[in-house]
Amino acid sequence: MIAASALVLATGCSSSSQGSENSLGYEPKSRSTESVKGEISKLSSQIFDVMAIKSKVTEPGPNIQPCESGGGDSGELNRVRHPWSAYGVGNDVMEKGMANLRQGLPEEGWKIEKVGDDGSRNKNAQILAVHEKTLSQAEITWLKGLDGHEPLIEVNLYSRCFRSVGASGKG
Repeated sequence: MIAASALVLATGCSSSSQGSENSLGYEPKSRSTESVKGEISKLSSQIFDVMAIKSKVTEPGPNIQPCESGGGDSGELNRVRHPWSAYGVGNDVMEKGMANLRQGLPEEGWKIEKVGDDGSRNKNAQILAVHEKTLSQAEITWLKGLDGHEPLIEVNLYSRCFRSVGASGKG
């Protein structure tokens, strides 16, 4: 159940269509891909700033992905996803970063939907949040490195699905 709700939060899609033409639960807006990329990039920087830890950060920026709606317009809808990780510091620093996020995200317009573990065998700490103005979603997971890997905080940020206008819609 927790994994399913995390997937709903992360993808913005509902598993039942309830008689509507799409399973999103909302009508996607027409937006330029570049404006959505800019919005997601700004929110991503905001999350890093709220985390307030000195760490290394992976480089990939926002990318565009098709958004499956279950309706007749699948393939016409897109979303912007920005995955990144903070790494290169110990679990004590990561713990502080997660605490900073729990406290600071609401002050920056985020509604925290869940704080708990991610349902994995390692019971990684997780925060699921929705930005109240843009309805973008963040899935933030602290992987403590219990499996022998380096500890890191993994951030997956997603826009809502939208219809690309203006530019080609390709990332």
